[in-house]
Amino acid sequence: MRISWPNSSRLRRRYWGELMDKKRKQRDFYQEVWVPRTRLGKLVSEGQVTTFDEAVASGLPIKEAGLVDVLVPGLEDEVLDINMVQRMTDSGRRVKFRTTVIVGNRDGYIGLGEGKDVQVGKAIKKGIDNAKMNLMKVKRGCGSWECGCGQGHTVPYEVTGESGSVRVVLIPAPRGLGIAAGETSKKVMDMAGIKDVWTRTAGSTRTTLNFAKATFNALINTIQVRA
Repeated sequence: MRISWPNSSRLRRRYWGELMDKKRKQRDFYQEVWVPRTRLGKLVSEGQVTTFDEAVASGLPIKEAGLVDVLVPGLEDEVLDINMVQRMTDSGRRVKFRTTVIVGNRDGYIGLGEGKDVQVGKAIKKGIDNAKMNLMKVKRGCGSWECGCGQGHTVPYEVTGESGSVRVVLIPAPRGLGIAAGETSKKVMDMAGIKDVWTRTAGSTRTTLNFAKATFNALINTIQVRA
């Protein structure tokens, strides 16, 4: 069950601002010193794996957010959505916060993650860690017939992503157009380093989580080999 935000726009802005302040204050408190626990993490800490591409090519799963910080330094994060969810149990009603977070460097890397916890700060931290473990490298290019600059400013060809009822189609656009997309999709592509793109959408795009996931899945498809 989802609890809606207060009806007043002023109250919503104030509540969101308080959550963001709490996030910034608690981030350092919850930040842990990375100690490698997986095989890939140990390879990274020993210097045998030095780039993200090498980590992906190793075939080993990325299950530690700390190794991503080492391989791709300078990642930014942004909270797309915070919701309160309720679950009825035998002992009563349990309330948790669910966060949707993206991370990236605005230069080809993007990750999307969710986090749940009874505290907002911890839910955001879990979302950031999950987004880092889902990090991927986007293939960019100059796929628009209206542009021949040869720079990686848009998607190389038309790609589609789906999540739930939402379907997002990314279409190459000429340089200088900008990101012609909804606000959630625009944030995801901006974090990935996509500067110009046309989009087509279908489904319930008001659902932030599915809209973000569909855009993320479309970006993943840029690295798939086309038949």
